[in-house]
Amino acid sequence: MSGNDMKLVVVGAAGRMGQTLIRIIHETEGAVLHAAIERETSPFIGKDAGELAGVGPLGVPVTSDPLEAFLHAEGVLDFTAPAASVAFAGLAAQARIVHVLGTTGCSAEDEEKIKAAARHARIVKSGNMSLGVNLLGVLVEQAARALPPAGWDIEVVEMHHKHKVDAPSGTALLLGEAAAKGRAIDLLPNAVKVRDGHTGARETATIGFATLRGGSVVGDHSVILAGEGELVTLSHSARDRSIFARGAVAAALWARDKKPGHYSMLDVLGLSH
Repeated sequence: MSGNDMKLVVVGAAGRMGQTLIRIIHETEGAVLHAAIERETSPFIGKDAGELAGVGPLGVPVTSDPLEAFLHAEGVLDFTAPAASVAFAGLAAQARIVHVLGTTGCSAEDEEKIKAAARHARIVKSGNMSLGVNLLGVLVEQAARALPPAGWDIEVVEMHHKHKVDAPSGTALLLGEAAAKGRAIDLLPNAVKVRDGHTGARETATIGFATLRGGSVVGDHSVILAGEGELVTLSHSARDRSIFARGAVAAALWARDKKPGHYSMLDVLGLSH
């Protein structure tokens, strides 16, 4: 640890992602765990965050007070829930710090509040923080642009562990958005998320989603481009939750010296255009 290490706060510190973030911060040069936050009712309040994450004592007790934690921090890593993330975005704006946001399932209203907070905070928000998935999104956009809608149908298939609460996943939507961008259409009016009963033939130019849930799958995503007599499949398989944590810490370090604004992982990776 050096005096110039970026002081990071982990919210939802006792959860699976929270513990992974604490471990990755601990092993990343240039970053240090400044505070760990849990809800007031958590049984882990007062416990050492490092011991909780399995890296040994770090001298950072888990707290339920974000105000104090954000005051002297430089960034917050947030994979919680939409309502909590909106509140944390507001606090990050007040503190004028970096807010890396991996929370999925946000409503349009939530997104507006987060964008408003980005006038003062440096917010990096993505449906998926991994390098591979964001590269996949770029490839999907290129493929969708290259293959004509009249002859090629697009389906996004995803599978996650049985505990995931939102569907389709944030990553599936990210990939759907990439496909829609490639075709120069809006995703929302062209997305087909449910098929049940006598649906009739598939509508041309729609983007379909299939959601699978089960077991302990971290995250598998495929984009299938189906033509007459041929299939093109672009896919990514997440084997370990740490890929998202590594991406989030990298995003925080990248945003440290940036102007306030609303960024994505494509900006962090230099893939935006």
